[in-house]
Amino acid sequence: MTEASEKPDHRQNPTRPVVGVGAVVMNGNNVLLIKRGKPPKENEWSLPGGAQLLGETAFEAAAREVFEETGLTIQPTCLLDVVDYIDRAPDGSLEFHYTLIDYLALTTDRHPVAGTDAVDARFFPLEEALALPLWAETRRIIALAAEKLATL
Repeated sequence: MTEASEKPDHRQNPTRPVVGVGAVVMNGNNVLLIKRGKPPKENEWSLPGGAQLLGETAFEAAAREVFEETGLTIQPTCLLDVVDYIDRAPDGSLEFHYTLIDYLALTTDRHPVAGTDAVDARFFPLEEALALPLWAETRRIIALAAEKLATL
């Protein structure tokens, strides 16, 4: 497939990484998680987020994705880290490749409602969230957000 004929939203079996933007959304000592409704990591708890749109800043993408997936309004505060998610099929072919930009974000909203790619959305006390069976990088980013929040 040539670059000119590549679909702009082609996420599975990509020809280049997809930029994804996510947020560790905190309300006090509670962290927002969504249960993913689509691959990768379908039916697993994760940070809300998704693909950045053309012409959209990363901060704007984080706020839009959180709103679409949970109905919550957030204020992204700072960059936490950039994470690579590379997933291969059993035959070794590349199935997913995301470059994930994760922010710390704050909200005073308390009642998330699952929408778009999420099948569930809820706040968890920080320690409970960290005890869930999360992708190791998700757990690390949440812990990093908690450290950063303590310094704000």
